[in-house]
Amino acid sequence: MSALHRLQEKITQWKADHEALKSENEQLKTELASVSGSQNEKEAQIAQLRRELEEKDAEIEKIIAQVEALLS
Repeated sequence: MSALHRLQEKITQWKADHEALKSENEQLKTELASVSGSQNEKEAQIAQLRRELEEKDAEIEKIIAQVEALLS
């Protein structure tokens, strides 16, 4: 096998490896975007649940105040 032939095989292999890495990189970018979007959705959901919790706490405080007023 000549040196030129071996060099051509190496170049062909490197090209194939490069294409595989590019494909994997694109897949990872897509996955990262998906995870990032999912994280944003979760953060929005957490913020909404915190607001609801604050509203419920305010309602409970009102009820406690009314009960205290009735008992006094």
